[in-house]
Amino acid sequence: MTRILFWIALIALVVFAIRSKLRAAVRRGQMEAQRQQRPTPTHAGEIEAMAQCAHCGMYFPASEAVRADGHDYCSPGHVRLPPR
Repeated sequence: MTRILFWIALIALVVFAIRSKLRAAVRRGQMEAQRQQRPTPTHAGEIEAMAQCAHCGMYFPASEAVRADGHDYCSPGHVRLPPR
């Protein structure tokens, strides 16, 4: 009886270990797929135009500007505040 329980426990451990390894491989594959879908960062040599916030005066990339009433703002919260 003890031998049967030993073999059942051993088989259960082997099955558990295999399932664990397969799940980890699937997760790794999903992470690789997500990593490949991310946009590539701009090269350090490329220069992007800068804009200045009409409220606080902070400089930031023009591609991130929030534009309203002919002014550039650094955030939607500053759009509601008066320009300096």
